[in-house]
Amino acid sequence: MEEKELKVYEFLEKLDISYKRYEHVPVATIADIEEQVKDLEVIHFKNIFLRNSKGDKHYLVLIDSSKKANTKALAKEIGSTRLSFASDDRLAKYLGLEPGAVSPTGLINDKHKEVEVLVDKDLASQEKVTLHPNVNTASITINYKELQRFLEWCGNKIQYIEIP
Repeated sequence: MEEKELKVYEFLEKLDISYKRYEHVPVATIADIEEQVKDLEVIHFKNIFLRNSKGDKHYLVLIDSSKKANTKALAKEIGSTRLSFASDDRLAKYLGLEPGAVSPTGLINDKHKEVEVLVDKDLASQEKVTLHPNVNTASITINYKELQRFLEWCGNKIQYIEIP
């Protein structure tokens, strides 16, 4: 197990958040993960790392996997300039993550709270969710309310938004 994954478990245990871990081959897309852990009756959500046109604001978007991320509509919803996918370098700089492992657990690496979290309101209807523990060779399932508590504990700005 990699150090960055162990670090996630240390924080979850410190916060008394229970989780179930699943090990699998490296996955890069939501379709890949759904194939690997298809027996789970939980929602898999997309984690998208975006930046504004100036590159001075960064957003981690948590969206139901059945939805498409329309960056133009999203920018309008949050009152931002044009949004685009952030580079791999920015992903590493702000969340300490690599492509394919984008996850809200990366917020533990955002020491200066520079990344704003945008959460699809529809995720709240889920009892449990599955996410990567900062690596794409494992997934964890946690209670959605515990995910919310984790996000609040991280201290980044959070917006709950409508994503059609």
